[in-house]
Amino acid sequence: MRTLLSEDDLHLFNEGSHLRLYDHLGAHAREGGTVFSVWAPNAASVHVLGDWNGFRNGVNPLQARGLSGIWEGFVEGVGQGAKYKFHIESRSGYRVDKADPLAFRAEEPPRTASVVWNLDYRWGDSRWMQERGPRSTLEAPISIYEMHLGSWRRVPEEGNRPLTYRELAAPLCEYLNRLGFTHVEFLPVMEHPFYGSWGYQTTGYFAPTSRYGTPQDLMYLIDQLHQAGVGVILDWVPSHFPSDEIGLAYFDGTALYEHADPRQGFHPDWKSFIFNYGRHEVRSFLLSSGMFWLDRYHADGLRVDAVASMLYLDYSRKQGEWVPNVHGGRENLEAITFLQRLNTEVYGRHAGAQTYAEESTSWPGVSRPIWLGGLGFGFKWDMGWMHDTLYYMQRDPVHRRFHHNALTFRGLYAFHENFVLPLSHDEVVHGKGSLIAKMSGDEWQKRANLRLLYCNQWSAPGKKLLFMGGEFGQRREWNHESSLDWHLAADAGHGGLQRLIADLNHLYRREKSLHELDTEAVGFEWVDANDSNQSVASYLRKGRGGEPVLVVLNYTPVVRAGYRVGVPRGGEWREMFNSDAAIYGGSGVGNYGTVHAQPIASHGRPQSLELKLPPLGALFLKPA
Repeated sequence: MRTLLSEDDLHLFNEGSHLRLYDHLGAHAREGGTVFSVWAPNAASVHVLGDWNGFRNGVNPLQARGLSGIWEGFVEGVGQGAKYKFHIESRSGYRVDKADPLAFRAEEPPRTASVVWNLDYRWGDSRWMQERGPRSTLEAPISIYEMHLGSWRRVPEEGNRPLTYRELAAPLCEYLNRLGFTHVEFLPVMEHPFYGSWGYQTTGYFAPTSRYGTPQDLMYLIDQLHQAGVGVILDWVPSHFPSDEIGLAYFDGTALYEHADPRQGFHPDWKSFIFNYGRHEVRSFLLSSGMFWLDRYHADGLRVDAVASMLYLDYSRKQGEWVPNVHGGRENLEAITFLQRLNTEVYGRHAGAQTYAEESTSWPGVSRPIWLGGLGFGFKWDMGWMHDTLYYMQRDPVHRRFHHNALTFRGLYAFHENFVLPLSHDEVVHGKGSLIAKMSGDEWQKRANLRLLYCNQWSAPGKKLLFMGGEFGQRREWNHESSLDWHLAADAGHGGLQRLIADLNHLYRREKSLHELDTEAVGFEWVDANDSNQSVASYLRKGRGGEPVLVVLNYTPVVRAGYRVGVPRGGEWREMFNSDAAIYGGSGVGNYGTVHAQPIASHGRPQSLELKLPPLGALFLKPA
């Protein structure tokens, strides 16, 4: 087969509607050789350089395919494992060697050649794929463990190397199941030249990084996670790409994937290029990349990075440094159309998959249906909750009474979107320190505050996300060049935090009242949002049926005996969770397991509980 592109493929590609470019462009081994094809419409000539021809130019030229901008050709005798690049000479005389934008595998950095590779793999997760839908709906308990593959665990005996995809599979499955997380989210696994970018400076939009193994090795990891009952979300970056010469930048001697005008095409913060979403072929490329990870790698979701930078033409720019849209506004109309199309295709073609937007502004309708004017994402990260809550937790308890609104402000917008509550990698890098280091007080109080923060997160409406290391109180800032400090988990205090996360996850999954109405206002009811003097917050979480869960959070290191809380019904209430329990490293203050409601009106309710609130502690209670 000398070509993999039909006339329909060319039409869809140039129209911006092709969703499976990975089946047609790039390098595809066939009987007797390999078909190579690449998009370079402004090239005067394109040659394939490879280890079979000594990476010499002029040996294996490609031919232009009409006016499509695609160059293709068949090279005999080339097969699996061959290394190659495209040598492109532009009409202006510019010459460059480029990696294949649609390669399935790349050499391990710092080497930069692409590798001819097939994606054959025998999957064993058919049951998961058929049944995964209910595990990721708005009503499902979604608890996400965010992690960087290269620094979760390392092998100090072998030069401190990271674990491979296959080595990760068994310990990661066991760990996630033990701690009760429903999903794992990988920081970008797509190939990237600079390790310190954590994958956010992507060059291989169809190639997993070779640092940890082959494409099949990553498939094995995802396969094993699925068989262990854990969903996999992949961080994906369609917002910008690096300026490395080997990558997409200035691909054929022109601004092909990016805008030529730096006011539109260059990101001032990240020193990277911004995709031209108005170009049809670029849309086909990005749509195909998103579909690829869901199709070939069985990903259960895409977390789309830096959505705000896509939506606003003036993002991180001063007046005069950006170009308005056709209506004179600052909205990137082409990016909006692209994101809506992406979500339409994800939900239309991949049953049970979800999309998650990292969007840091108040853009309306990020996770609302497209037919209502929304962007169509399944979920949006609630950056406001993260900022306000961390700000509050860093205050000394004696001053928290003056910042109580940081706890309650979210109630004004909590159900405007389908939210995920994130404590992500962004909060433990660039001098921000670790989560436990942010907490106020002495050593005991820091751990108690961190337990309290997690109880806030797991009881508030919204799905949960925690970056690795936070579950056992990693003390130092995250370093991508080293393993997490696993020895800390052997300490009683840090091990108590780990046990608390496991128990919160299992409680969250078990109690429908804590997850079923995470995105609906009827699932949350304040009991008392205004006790700023004592820095206590109390509320009810409710499901579609069954009993509610009462949550009481005491944000001071003071034991509050005789604290009265109104409840919706009488009888016995069971203390189902106490963050101050000794097993978590707490002081053991509580209510001996049960409390009887009294016919004393409080908080507008005819019945009430008289509680003993633990210091810097959280109580979860439920009618017996």
